[in-house]
This record gives sequence, C-alpha cells and structure tokens, in this order.
Amino acid sequence: MNNLSIEYDQDFYSWLCHNVSLLRSGRLSEIDVENIAEELEGMSKSQHRELVNRLKILFVHLLKWQFQPDHRSSSWKGTIIEQRSQIRSLLKTSPSLKYQIEDKITDAYADAIEYAALETGLLESDFPQSCPYTLEQALDKIYYPD
Repeated sequence: MNNLSIEYDQDFYSWLCHNVSLLRSGRLSEIDVENIAEELEGMSKSQHRELVNRLKILFVHLLKWQFQPDHRSSSWKGTIIEQRSQIRSLLKTSPSLKYQIEDKITDAYADAIEYAALETGLLESDFPQSCPYTLEQALDKIYYPD
C-alpha cells in the first residue's frame, strides 16, 4: 500500500487536497488513480440516487395532491415546489442525468406508490400503476394534477 492509499484511509481531506495539488501541477504519475476512480464512481451513483429519491418524493406529493384533494396543504405544495427546484438544479448541473430518464421515473414512481399508499391510507391499487406524469408536467411550476 503506497503513502497516498494510507492517507486515503486515514485522512480523506488531506488525501483529497494532496491529489488535487498533484493534478494541478501535472504530476499525474503520482496520483492515487484507483481511489480517485472509486470516488468519482461513487459521486456519479450518488447523483443518480439523489435524482431518483427527489422524483419519488415529488411523485408521492403529486399523488397525494391528486387523490386527496380535501387534504391539500401548503406543506404539500412546499414539498412539491422544493423537489421541482432541486430536480431542475440537478438536471441543469448534470444534464447527463437525463440519460435513461424514463427508467429513473419508473423506479421512482414504483416506490412513490408504496409511500403514497402508506401516507394516504389508500391502497396501492388505487393509484395508476405507471407514472401518470411526464417529466415536463412533474417539473412544471404551475402543474398540479386535479
């Protein structure tokens, strides 16, 4: 195990700063390639998880809004606004997250049905089994399902 790998295990911040310095000075042969690759891969997976999770929360609240109109609240609306904002920001800073967006929507919606049923007391079968919202609708500032 080289010194950078040891530093990675013992002091992540120091390891990070050291590798940044090596990269900026062009000393590429000295960087900790394996751990840098692992960290970058982890970052990409984290971005993917964040997008799916935010879509799930958004879909839960859109379903609640649509299927329990008598319970609509400013809290639900606030959550919808916040998730839309965060998703738009994620897609703006990382546009490649739109790659296979339909799969991400499908995954998020499947979880959203389960949570919406739990939070509303309705059955999962009371909700559409495939996502009734397009990405454009879900992110549209003025769209609220009736």
